[in-house]
Amino acid sequence: MKDPAPAEDADAEPRPGHIRKPVGWSTVTIAVLVAVSAALVWHRDGISGVTEILTDDLTLFGGIVPRVLAGCLLGAFIAEILPHEKVSRSLGPESGLKGLVIGTAFGAILPGGPFTAYPVASALLAVGADFGATIAMVVSWTLIGYGRAVAWEIPILGADFTLWRIAISLPLPVLAGALGRFIYVRLYPKQDEAES
Repeated sequence: MKDPAPAEDADAEPRPGHIRKPVGWSTVTIAVLVAVSAALVWHRDGISGVTEILTDDLTLFGGIVPRVLAGCLLGAFIAEILPHEKVSRSLGPESGLKGLVIGTAFGAILPGGPFTAYPVASALLAVGADFGATIAMVVSWTLIGYGRAVAWEIPILGADFTLWRIAISLPLPVLAGALGRFIYVRLYPKQDEAES
């Protein structure tokens, strides 16, 4: 099996956060909050209260793990399947407004929940999409996502409300993506120096 050729500019753009530490500040913060909460529950309800919560959480965790695994596998397969050069050209730093619009449209039609959307966003970043287009995709998936609109919003709130909400929300992913791209270039100016 042949490895896909990376886009020419894929290595030129630094990708912050690629090196993931197994234990970071967020993990420590959550662990401290869990310990404090467990101590408070144990003090109030005894060991049976803590055991009941742990059992319920393990059941929830068991149900979520297959979805997380499937989402991560989807992201990995997408990163291998997508042609790096085309993604970089369509959604990369030089794609301009077109890249933001494509990211917005893709996010609006992307089905599934966070177990699908975030691995796909990570895969797009890995194959050459820039922060702006990926931000536009995630914001569009959050605000416009057709799946929620069809399944929940139209039946509960009606078509008029849904259409107006979508129409008002349409420029927001593009604006968020443009702002993300603007800030990214300011925070990581090495990309501009590498292109010069």
